[in-house]
Amino acid sequence: MLGASVKSQEEIVNNIGLLPRRFTPANYPHGWTNFDVSFGRFFLNSAMVSLLAVLGNALSCLLAAYAFARLRFRLRRLWFGIMIGTLLLPGHVLIVPQYILFRTLGLVGGRWPYLPLLVPHFLATDAFFVFLMVQFMRGIPRELDEAAKIDGASPYGIFRHIVLPLSRPALVTTAIFTFIWTWNDFFRQLVYLSRLPDYTVPVALTLFIDSTSQSSVGPMFAMSVLSLLPVFLFFVAFQRLLVEGINTSGLKG
Repeated sequence: MLGASVKSQEEIVNNIGLLPRRFTPANYPHGWTNFDVSFGRFFLNSAMVSLLAVLGNALSCLLAAYAFARLRFRLRRLWFGIMIGTLLLPGHVLIVPQYILFRTLGLVGGRWPYLPLLVPHFLATDAFFVFLMVQFMRGIPRELDEAAKIDGASPYGIFRHIVLPLSRPALVTTAIFTFIWTWNDFFRQLVYLSRLPDYTVPVALTLFIDSTSQSSVGPMFAMSVLSLLPVFLFFVAFQRLLVEGINTSGLKG
């Protein structure tokens, strides 16, 4: 893809070699200004949606996981089992009922078109991340909770001063995967976004392929290369904590 981003249209279509015979860096400025809206606008839209999704997932899944892992309430195991059962449902099966729900609530096509993409993240609907944090919190010794209770700490105080600081690896893991999955999400964003200025990067990339006119394949590859940079940099910056969050099941020693 990197080689194709600096190839001419003819070389890409004819699949001539891995490296370009005619270096064509103009694909990058052409792709950036190919539409009525600058491609930078699509990057800003994707960044906003991804960062808000990270914030919503980290906050809501952490609170839900704390309730399942450390608190005692009626039917806790039943609700936890139901939550785990939602992992068996493919995401595409839920698209139609979710769309009908958001349409009924007037959230589709409104002044803030990103609400259908963001609201679920603030309601702890990603059971995978809740389960990940629950398993992590179960490895934190309960003696810490008991010691805090002796000192007069409330459940909120235990969460704030003990569970939250020790759950940083799980939080970072949730943030990284949420950012990557949201940044690369195409189908849900295609369903809910209908105006060109509101498009995100994955949806905007499809605009380079037009069945009724000549496709701009070179600029499409160029913008695809740029779209990978935020994900790559985000992963590199937090890869140590990502590995720690996946491999660590709690405190040892």
